Amino acid sequence: MGTTPGSFAQYVLADHRHVLPVPDELACEEACALPTGLLTEHGALMTAGFRAGQSMLITGATSSIGRIGVRIAKALGAGQVIATTRSAAKRDLLMGAGADTVVVTDAQDLTQAVLDATGGEGVDVALDHVGGQTFAACLPATRTDGAVVNIGRLDTAASTSDLDALSYRHLRVAGVSFGFTRPAELGAVIAAAGERLPAAVADGASASRVRPLIDTTLPFATSTEAAERLRSHQAHGKIILTAP
Repeated sequence: MGTTPGSFAQYVLADHRHVLPVPDELACEEACALPTGLLTEHGALMTAGFRAGQSMLITGATSSIGRIGVRIAKALGAGQVIATTRSAAKRDLLMGAGADTVVVTDAQDLTQAVLDATGGEGVDVALDHVGGQTFAACLPATRTDGAVVNIGRLDTAASTSDLDALSYRHLRVAGVSFGFTRPAELGAVIAAAGERLPAAVADGASASRVRPLIDTTLPFATSTEAAERLRSHQAHGKIILTAP
């Protein structure tokens, strides 16, 4: 299993540094949906300097990649994982994935809810998949000397942030986009994920095992329809294409 550009094809040429062996416990459909989430979320944690025992905020956690982030954080020993969703109906989904606290952003103020859940301190690390003003809300929700890493822009790429929250808390802010990372650097990110996460992927008995959220499995010939399902925001999770 691995990652490479132009992979809507039956055969692709892949850099040897960008592939991992498929664990015996993982079905082929799960294997093809997992690498992007693994390398993105684990790479973002590496960028943040995450250590076991630290508290985490994961925004947009019901997205396919965000949900993997919750599971990886728990697998690597996060002390507290706070996850966000816009819908109260998805609270149980996130609790089942391992979140300790769920913030429903349509009904709660994100910053205040995180501060309340952490005794007013904020989290050690925030992984933001939403962007826009959600990214701005992560800054005052992160404790002094903490880290905020933007991964996605599910809302918008534009954000108006309070620089006092950034400066007074001595925060480290980074952005990652591993699809545009240089080959050697991407190889290092994948290798690190391959070293630290196999047990969490292979643990079929654990409720918090690392697995992708799969929306639908479609035949390869319907790739156009699959892409349209993604663009229209109908998909809840990964779409799998299977070759004949």
